[in-house]
Order: sequence, then C-alpha cells, then structure tokens
Amino acid sequence: MNLMKTMYLPHVLETRARLETEPVVRTLLSPDISPALLERFMIEWSARGAYMTEPVEGWIRGAGERCIALGQEKLGRGLITHSRHEAGHHLMTIEDTRVLVRRWNTRYAQQLDADALITQAPTEAMRAYRQLHDDTIASDLPIGQAAIEYEVGYLAVELVPRILAQVTRVLGREAMDQLSFLKEHAAVDVGHTALNERMMEEAITPEPAHAHKLASIGAKGLDCYLRFLGDCLSAAQGTWTSLSAAA
Repeated sequence: MNLMKTMYLPHVLETRARLETEPVVRTLLSPDISPALLERFMIEWSARGAYMTEPVEGWIRGAGERCIALGQEKLGRGLITHSRHEAGHHLMTIEDTRVLVRRWNTRYAQQLDADALITQAPTEAMRAYRQLHDDTIASDLPIGQAAIEYEVGYLAVELVPRILAQVTRVLGREAMDQLSFLKEHAAVDVGHTALNERMMEEAITPEPAHAHKLASIGAKGLDCYLRFLGDCLSAAQGTWTSLSAAA
C-alpha cells in the first residue's frame, strides 16, 4: 500500500487546488496579461527568489543531521546526499535577475537596479517560509523538510511550465531562455519529487500517524510560497501602474 497516496495526499489537496484558483495564478496565466506586467513579475520572482533559495542546501543538510540524531540514519544520510545537489542554486536566481533587468532597462524609461531588488527586505510570507523550515528541522519530525520540498516541487512541476509557456507566448523565446533557474527546476524537480516521496513513505510506514503531520507541514510550505508569488505580483503591479499612467 502506498501510504503517501492514502494517508498524506488527501490532506494537501485543498492547498494544491489553489494552484488553479489563486488570483496571482489567474493573473499570470491570463491571455490578456500585459507584457510589461509579466516581465516585471518575472524580475521580482527572480530577485526575491534568492532569499527563498539560498538556505536550501543548509536546510536539507540540517534536516538530515537532525534525523541521524533521532536515530533515523537512512533518512538522514539520504537528505545529506540530496542537499549537495542544491548548492549554489540561489546564484542562478541572481544571475537571472541581472539579465532580466538589463533587458528591461533597454526597453523602458523606468530603470531598475538589480542589486537593490535582490537585497530588498523580505515580505511576511518570505520570512514565514524560512521560519517554517527552521521550526521543522528543530522539531521531532525533521523529515517534514522533505514535505515542504515535496509541495513546492509540485508547484514547480505543475505550474512553472505553464508560466514559462506564457512567458514564451507573451515575451518571446529569448525572454524564456533567460530564466535558467525556473527552467532547470521545472525539469529536475520531477526527480526530486520522487525522492522526497520515497523518503516520506519510509518515515510514514512505521508511524502512519506521521502522514497527517507531514501533510500539514507541506501545505504550510505551499501556502507560504503562493503568498510569496502574490507579493511578487503586487510589487510588479506597482511598477506597471506607474508605466500605464505615464503612457
């Protein structure tokens, strides 16, 4: 029996359904979205993504070390090995930001500063996302780190390709090709999702009651990330409103 399907999945379906209903998703995938708004959103997502991504290697490694300390040697070693694949990924978001800002600044009078965007203060959702990871790793169920990755990975696999297709349609292939971080994660997170599912299944099998707890952690992670995307859109809409008024 696959306990992930029978005991975990039912508890995350409501949050996953928001990938279709959230205002940010509907706006981004609208056939009528302004090219300037979409482009400005992608800049915000890349710039703010550095804050969301930089700690990932350490989070996964820390969860692995915590699992080992709790006597879960196999899970811990698996997480530590996996953590090495996440090293330096935030550098991709930074480079994407710089490339996208250069593109923007050649086409709009309202100039952007890539460094200022990358170092801007985090929103409440961004801080909550980091805090959730830290709290989970320190808890008695550190494998919950895999649940957060599992749900955000679901977003990467299910939603990101649709956004990339929208970027290609609205902004052109060149713009989509500049989104190296998102393109890579839309592809590799299929494998990461399978790995996280196997590890959580291993944790659930001897303790089925953990399934609901893991689902709660994963759903909170996905909620934080959806709210983060909403923050990126709000920031982009501020610029777009200014551009529209100027026009």
